[in-house]
Amino acid sequence: MTQASATFDLTDRLAVVTGARRGIGLAIADGLAAAGADVIAVSAGQEADGGAVRDRVEAHGRRFRGFAADLGDRAAVSDLVERLGALDRPVDILVNNAGTIHRAPAVDHPDDAWDRVLEVNLTAPFLLARELGAGMVQRGHGKIVFTASLLSFQGGITVPGYTASKHGVAGLVKALANEWAPHGVNVNGIAPGYIATDNTQALQDDPERSSAILERIPAGRWGRPEDVAGAAVFLASPAADYVHGTILTVDGGWLAR
Repeated sequence: MTQASATFDLTDRLAVVTGARRGIGLAIADGLAAAGADVIAVSAGQEADGGAVRDRVEAHGRRFRGFAADLGDRAAVSDLVERLGALDRPVDILVNNAGTIHRAPAVDHPDDAWDRVLEVNLTAPFLLARELGAGMVQRGHGKIVFTASLLSFQGGITVPGYTASKHGVAGLVKALANEWAPHGVNVNGIAPGYIATDNTQALQDDPERSSAILERIPAGRWGRPEDVAGAAVFLASPAADYVHGTILTVDGGWLAR
């Protein structure tokens, strides 16, 4: 192994990836396994047999476990924390990727939608980071990666709850980094741009919105989930040991426009 490849090596690290069943989370789980990590996938609809994410992880010769958990349910999050705490090895990497979105004008935005979006996108990631991060701080090492968004910096349209939650994620990254960097724990985030996933399907299917989006992206295309995986591997690896409190944009140049 060369010195360069060793800095990205995750051999025998244990990674938890939420929202790993499809899209960006699936690509991240695949990328971490390719770099040598064993993976625990967490999704509300995680199949009992592990589904596609198990196939991807085991194709790299790595160990896999899958847990089904609705991150919008506080009791389910507590149960997940207990299951992770009962493992025979500690979690080295946490990727808080799971998220949800509700599109409605602010004047029509229902309370229950607001509550669920904030619970899934901000509260559950904080709870998981708090509980798993405590062990990382005690051991003196660990990596936590949050999935932020371009709407951690911008306002968006008809997604007030999502925007508020992703602004909160960006702040949480900085707050936790300030506390935990002295203890060897790296807390950072990735802000994907317009990535072709289920969450952006409505935008992809809207000719006017899709055209307007593409016109602003210097790279000239929608992103792919795989475009985010490399950033996740970097932030989870020794190569990022001196990276703390950063939101890394993977957006085809959108914010530079």
